[in-house]
Amino acid sequence: MKITFQLLLLLLLLFGCKEKGQDKSKEIPIEVKEQLVDTVKAAEVKKPLPSLDELADTTFVRLADYSSDFTFDMRYATSNNFLKTQVYDCPECYTRNKTAQALIAANAELMKKGFRIRFFDCYRPNSVQYKMWEIYPNPQYVANPDKGSIHNRGGAVDITLETLDGKVLDMGTDFDFFGREAHHDYFELPEEVLRNRALLKEVMEAHGFWSVRTEWWHYNLGKATRDPVANFNWTCP
Repeated sequence: MKITFQLLLLLLLLFGCKEKGQDKSKEIPIEVKEQLVDTVKAAEVKKPLPSLDELADTTFVRLADYSSDFTFDMRYATSNNFLKTQVYDCPECYTRNKTAQALIAANAELMKKGFRIRFFDCYRPNSVQYKMWEIYPNPQYVANPDKGSIHNRGGAVDITLETLDGKVLDMGTDFDFFGREAHHDYFELPEEVLRNRALLKEVMEAHGFWSVRTEWWHYNLGKATRDPVANFNWTCP
């Protein structure tokens, strides 16, 4: 077993040989011992993450662990959503591996154009779907948890675009606005808004995603539609 220098030093300080009759007043104070233990823990090297290519397509991955090029505004971890309540314990964005790889590829293309993806929602545990259904049992806006949605399968994301310096693009409505103005086939909008929506849609579709007519922000990975509904829950810090 490999012993780091810090660990060796700690062992020597804590358990080193004491001379017979040593003055106990010279022993290391407990608070110092605790600081040394904390130092060793902080110095521990974390095991490197496996590459996405090493993982099965259906493995759940934390997107931020594999790309620092995205930004996140995870609305369901706040009360700033159409439910008006927080349903996630903490803001995290997980997807299936194949979804993550498609998102990274799409984002790389967008970054060449001066933009990047900003996330509102990603994989949603089925237990959270039940919470949402209890609050808002309308299948037009919340999938019945008994059947589950593609969010529960790890293949759907709710997203928008921002510039590389963090300016969110105008998409005509906010996320989770359930009116005609949020529909892809609603064209009574400024040309800038229509261009922004078209850019997002074209790039996402080029990387295997398909859109939902009534929600400009929602994209499903075609290859993920047959994956099973999941109830994997992440650990909050």
